Amino acid sequence: MELDTIIIGSGMGGLSSAICLSRAGQRVMVLEQHDVPGGWCHSFYLNGYRFTPGVHYMGLLDKGEPTSELYEGLGIANDLVFFRMNPTAYEHCWVGNERVDMAAGFNELIESLSNRFPKEKKGIKKYLEIVRNVSDELHLIPKMNGFWDNITIPWRTRNLGRYGLFSLKRVIDWHIKDPLLKNVLNVQAMNHGLPPDQASFPYHCAVMQHYFSGGFYPMGGGGAIVKAMTKAIKKNGSKVQTSSRVKRILLEGNKKRRAIGVELEDGEKIYAKNIISNTDPNITYLDLIGKSNLSSKLLKKLDKTKYSCTSLMLFVTVDMDVREAGLDSGNIWMMDNKDSDEVFNDLMKIDITSGESFPGMFISCTTLKDPPSFDGRHHTLEVVTFINRESFNHLKEDGYHRSKEYKQYKDRLTQKMINGLEKVLPGVSNKIVHKELGTPITNEFYINSTEGNVYGTEKSFKQTGPFSYKAKTEIENLYLCGASIIAHGVAGASYSGVQTAAIILNCKQEDLIKTDESQNMRIYNAENSSEYPEWILQKMKMKRERVRKGS
Repeated sequence: MELDTIIIGSGMGGLSSAICLSRAGQRVMVLEQHDVPGGWCHSFYLNGYRFTPGVHYMGLLDKGEPTSELYEGLGIANDLVFFRMNPTAYEHCWVGNERVDMAAGFNELIESLSNRFPKEKKGIKKYLEIVRNVSDELHLIPKMNGFWDNITIPWRTRNLGRYGLFSLKRVIDWHIKDPLLKNVLNVQAMNHGLPPDQASFPYHCAVMQHYFSGGFYPMGGGGAIVKAMTKAIKKNGSKVQTSSRVKRILLEGNKKRRAIGVELEDGEKIYAKNIISNTDPNITYLDLIGKSNLSSKLLKKLDKTKYSCTSLMLFVTVDMDVREAGLDSGNIWMMDNKDSDEVFNDLMKIDITSGESFPGMFISCTTLKDPPSFDGRHHTLEVVTFINRESFNHLKEDGYHRSKEYKQYKDRLTQKMINGLEKVLPGVSNKIVHKELGTPITNEFYINSTEGNVYGTEKSFKQTGPFSYKAKTEIENLYLCGASIIAHGVAGASYSGVQTAAIILNCKQEDLIKTDESQNMRIYNAENSSEYPEWILQKMKMKRERVRKGS
């Protein structure tokens, strides 16, 4: 089969590009080094229980909102079901002994925070309005076309112009004085892995607005999104091929380099008119292209590029009534009662074995976010903390071969994570059925992320917006997509794939995700099963009956 486009990597960016291109009539092949597609969004099973490393919640999924429009436009909305997380507290902020909830809804959030911090009422309203306005203006820029739009840009993006060059810390300090409230409003900075004093304020505005309508979780975990996307690609006559690691991108030409195909690790060569890389820029350019084929300008940029922090992810199955213990479908962000910047700096220390627990953790109960996945007895938890990759540099690992030193180190860190979980679920240590810790080395092996990073390039001011990597590269017929291009996260990476496809097809992004009235997202409340359709109730009933019969 003669191919139009080869896509390296099956993350959200690669899959969304493949849908758009194949639907336009192109013959596309997606090559994935792992044995399952999806990148960070893939799901896996431990002792029969499902986990997803990179999908903990999503936003803007109500009708007419960007993520919903994306899935409708890609033609996969009918294959997806989402659960709305606790609308009164989709985020629970545990700061020391203080507990503050973040409510879904812009006005609801202002009201709930103002009730908790009455002296800050005016500042809360002003700050959140700025966040919304800056984010709206960011989304407006790509849609501007023609003479009149260009004339009115300064007025229509005045908030972005005023606050665009400042850090999150600088702007929030102007409007908020209460240290606890600052930590609560800053907690979502962890969604881009930077402390407030390093985080780009406009980028943070986009992340925070993404969740103004609350949090949503896909039924079936991230793997359900991957399944819907791969189904669409195959329906369009294209292919997703796993266990196919690309060794190098094939080039031709001397003065003007042109990508013509790829060579796999087994030596097979596959040719196509276009190549899209859904891998990190450094892997694409340095590993798959090679320094000798790159300009000095690009090499300088690559040398200066910083990648986001890495993580520890604890996947736990417990035989415990976690709802009775106080959990619900909302996330828990737990941190020491310190300034957010100080907490982040503590997390980035090289020695991560000292101390009883980590100074900051994210806790998610997937069986409460996705009720049909609960078997009536065992709950699954995903516990995450950010760390510096250097804390693992003393360990030398090779593929599946894990040293005794690595396993011992992992055991110590697992216990430290469990100690933190005990603060939320007292007695959970004695209720654990199965546990597994994912490390930076795990991320590198399964996801092929540079230094085990979780968000692509670091989302600091100098690496976002106009300073980020572009979809079109200096090598003819070679394109990029993914978390380092527009934005990270499920939606951000997916939109990057649409943008890349639009460049190849010489059209606009909105041309590829037009409104489709036949597509409708189904959304149900994770906290209220009374509204579930009969097929979901039957699914839940059958799952629990199987467990009862087997026990």
